[in-house]
This record gives sequence, structure tokens and C-alpha cells, in this order.
Amino acid sequence: MPELVVLAFSGGLDTSFLVPWLRERRGADVVTVTVDTGGLDDAERATIAARARALGAVEHVVVDGRAAFFDETLRFLVMGNVLRGHLYPLCVGAERGLQARVVAAEARRLGARAVAHGSTAAGNDQVRFEVALRTLAPELEILAPVRDEGFSRADEVLFLAARGVDWPSERAAYSVNAGLWGVTIGGRETADTVDPLPEHAWVWSRGAFDPPAPPERHTVTFKAGVPCALDEVAMDPVTLVTALNTLGARFGVGRGIHLGDTIFGLKGRVAFEAPAASILVTAHRELEKLVLTQRQQRVKDQVAVTYGDLVHEGQALDPVCRDIEALFLRSQERVTGQVSVLLRPGALFVEGVSSPWSLRAASRGVYGEAAGEWTGADARGFSRLQALPGMLHGRAGGAL
Repeated sequence: MPELVVLAFSGGLDTSFLVPWLRERRGADVVTVTVDTGGLDDAERATIAARARALGAVEHVVVDGRAAFFDETLRFLVMGNVLRGHLYPLCVGAERGLQARVVAAEARRLGARAVAHGSTAAGNDQVRFEVALRTLAPELEILAPVRDEGFSRADEVLFLAARGVDWPSERAAYSVNAGLWGVTIGGRETADTVDPLPEHAWVWSRGAFDPPAPPERHTVTFKAGVPCALDEVAMDPVTLVTALNTLGARFGVGRGIHLGDTIFGLKGRVAFEAPAASILVTAHRELEKLVLTQRQQRVKDQVAVTYGDLVHEGQALDPVCRDIEALFLRSQERVTGQVSVLLRPGALFVEGVSSPWSLRAASRGVYGEAAGEWTGADARGFSRLQALPGMLHGRAGGAL
């Protein structure tokens, strides 16, 4: 009986190449598993399924992981206002742990002893997949032929072509990964640090500035740190994020090119489109400024950097992530309110924010106009005490 291999299948070039390669080189029956964590519509899901079967998969499994992805990961990225390098909202990569868990579960269900992924030796995903798989299912053999055999994208195109599968050159030129939190694009331009991505290579926001859309105003409502309504229409998080991706993409909001450190310590560059993530993180941060104390914000920001690094590095299963998430949840108890945003071509502007837990509304003072909470004498004494450390330093040095 042939060996059974369960393949994490995106339908892209690398995983498409692996279906016939595993059949021919290992004599394996291949079951493809696509975990939908966003970025796919019904037609695309059907296309991926048809492609898997045409390539020779004995079975194709689709699992809708969008709600679980938001609940387990994305809501905490929002609560933490997580932006890697102060720019990149972890559009793609954060879902790899969930995808690995589903693939491992399918392998166990089918009695397979091996799982495969299409990551290369240069990227971060190989680490994310394998850390999660080894943590969750250490008994499974992990196959990564694209990495281990050193196949190039040109090699894969030629291999498929020899078997009657034509891969369009424009699709081979760029590596595109899409999910609920955004899309990443890698190609010739991102291999260096100088050139921008050409307009035709953008996916969700292609042509957003030609012609530019007229400005629009919208409101986003949060309850305990979780987005729950758009323009006062209640929505579940997945529906709301999907709507914001469509809305923001029309304005080119959330476009960027991130330059940062890979898990291996090299500098890497990737283009991304993250309309919903950009809108939600920006809006959420402004709401927090209204309802959280300065120390709450400062401490949460510090641990959020660590949390983002751990998720990026495929370490989301580490127990410390549960500890940080507990802090996030406690911090969000009063992060409820509404944020008004203005969308313009290439720009997002927060116009206003309101909350029943507003610390501004709780104060009798008016910034720059009336103290309300203290007297002039109190302020004079406070200022004198604030200056004391500097005075003592200067006096000790003989300057005073």
C-alpha cells in the first residue's frame, strides 16, 4: 500500500509542484489540505480544489479556519497594536501555527505518518510550520522537498510543464500569500532594498490611485478591544475584517514594503497590503489613548513587542504567549467605544474617538485652559518637585 503524505496546500507554485513530485519520487498518495485563513473567495477555493485533484491528489480537504484565526491570534494582534518594525502588521505568517495544527489533525485522522510543506530554505515559514508541527505532533515525519532538494521556481515550472501543467510566467514572477490579515508579495524588487513594487504586482489595491477614489468617512466600534461594528452595523470579526479589506484596498490604504529581520537573522524585504489591519490597529490605538492610563499603555506596549516577535518567529505556542494574552485581555476591559476615520487615497486619518470609559470626560480639567483638579499653588509646588532631581544633580556637580 502506498505511503500517505498530507500536504499543506495553498495552490501556489511550490505546493502545486509537490503533488506530482511526492507521487513520483516517493511513490506516495498525497492528500492536500487547505486551511482557509482568509483571502479566498468561493471561486478561488473551488479553483484550488480542482488544481489539487488535477495534479493527482487522492483527496482534497478544505477547512475554514478564519474564525479560529481571529479568535486565537488576530484579536491579540489588535489588542497589542502589533506592528513589526513599527510598520508591518504580520499580514501573513501568523496563521502558520493554526494551519500546522489542522494539517497534523488531518494526518492523524487519516493514519498518515508524514506531512509536507512547500517552504523554501530562505523563508520564515519553514520554521513556523516545523516548530508548530514538532510541538503538536512530534511523531510525524516532516517533508520539505523544495527546501531540502534546493528547487528553484524555474525548476518547478519546468517540472510541471513536462507533465502538461502550464504555469503562467506572471504568476511565477511573484510569490503571493493572502490571508484574512493581508497579503504579502515577493519578487525581483523585494530581493534588494531599492526598488518599489510595480503597480501591476499589487494584488488587492492595484490601480487604487488611477483614478483616485473620493474621500470617505467611516466609524469602527470596539467592545472590550474587539472590533464589533462598521458604520454602526454589527458584524462578526471575520465579516468586519473582510469588509475593511475591501474598503481600504480601494484607497490603497495599508500598502507598504517592510524591511526587517528574518528568523535566521538576515535582512529581508516584502511588500504587503493590509487594509483592515492598518485601519483596525490605528483606530484601536487611538481608542486606548482615551481609556487607558499612561502606565497601562507603556507596559502593554513593551510586552506587545515581545508578543509580536514570538508570533513572527513561530513561537505562538510558547506558554509565555498565554501570559501576555492574559494581560491583553485584562487591559481591554474598558477599551469600548467608537472611532471615526477618514479614508483618502493612500492615507488614513483618525478624526475622532469616543467611549463611555473616557478618561478625558472623567476629568474636571480642560487641557491648556482650566486646571479643574488642582490649584495654581498645587501646580507651582508640583513643578518645583519635578525640577528637584535636576537641581540636585547640578548642585552636586558644582554648577549651582
